Amino acid sequence: MRAGNLAGAGERLDVDASTVFRSIRRIERGLGQRLFERSRAGYLPSEQAQVLAEHAEQVETRLEQARSAVQLTPEQVSGTVRITTTDTILHGLIAPALRTLATRHPLLDYELHTGNELTSLTRREADIAVRATKKPPQHLVGKHIGPIRVALYANKASGIRRYQDVEAGKAAWIAPDDALPEHPSVLWRKRHHPKAVPRYRVNSILTVMELVAAGMGVGVLPAFLAQPRKDLIALTDILDECQTELWLLTHPESRHLRRVSTVFRHLGEHLNL
Repeated sequence: MRAGNLAGAGERLDVDASTVFRSIRRIERGLGQRLFERSRAGYLPSEQAQVLAEHAEQVETRLEQARSAVQLTPEQVSGTVRITTTDTILHGLIAPALRTLATRHPLLDYELHTGNELTSLTRREADIAVRATKKPPQHLVGKHIGPIRVALYANKASGIRRYQDVEAGKAAWIAPDDALPEHPSVLWRKRHHPKAVPRYRVNSILTVMELVAAGMGVGVLPAFLAQPRKDLIALTDILDECQTELWLLTHPESRHLRRVSTVFRHLGEHLNL
C-alpha cells in the first residue's frame, strides 16, 4: 500500500514484482476476498486491506521497538529515518542540524524527501515532517519551532538598494506564482503590487534566492535563509503579513521508535530560525 504498485512494493521488500503479486493472491485466497483493485493509478486498496494495513503497521512498530531494545546499548541508535520537508527548510535548517547529529549517532541514516506536496505521515510515507503551516494536523504529534519571518531581498551589487526602487518598477520580480499560488509571498506581492508580473516564475523559494543572489531581480525570502548571506540586502522590514509557523511533526505511533524520537528531539533543539 505504501508503494502503490507492484514494482515499488517489490523494491521495498527486495523481491521482484511477480513475487509480490503471488503473495497478494495467496492472501486473497485465504481471506476469500479481493484486497486490491487494479487501476491506471496503481493498486487501490479495499476497505479490508486498509484495516489489515493498520494492524500490520502496529505490529511493525512493536517489532522494531523490541528489536531496538534487544540489539542496542542505551547509547546506540541505528536505522533509517525518513524526513519530508521543502528544499528551503532542508538546506537552511535541517542539513546543519543533521550534520551535528551525525557525529553523535553515526549508525543513523536518512531518506530526505523535498517537495511542496504533503507526504503522508499517516500512511507512514515518512517518519518526520518539517513544514511551514499555521494549522498542523491535529492527529499528529507536533512541536512548534517558531515563526518564519520573511522580507523582500535584492543582490547588493544589483543597483536596487531601496524599496522605492521596486515601487518605481526598476526591479524584475522573481516568484513561485505557478507552483505555489497560495504562498504568503505571492499573495503579498499581488496585494501590494497588483500590476507587477514576475519576470522569472520558479517552483521553489530556494530557486528564488539563487536568482536574487545572481542579481536577476528581487524576491521575498525567509530571513533564516537570506540573512546569513553577505551578498543579499533586505529592502523591507520583516513582512508580518507573510509570517507563517514552522512545525516539527510525526505520527503518534512513530514517536516511540528510538530512531525517530532521537532525530525528532534533536531537530526540536537545533532548528534555529
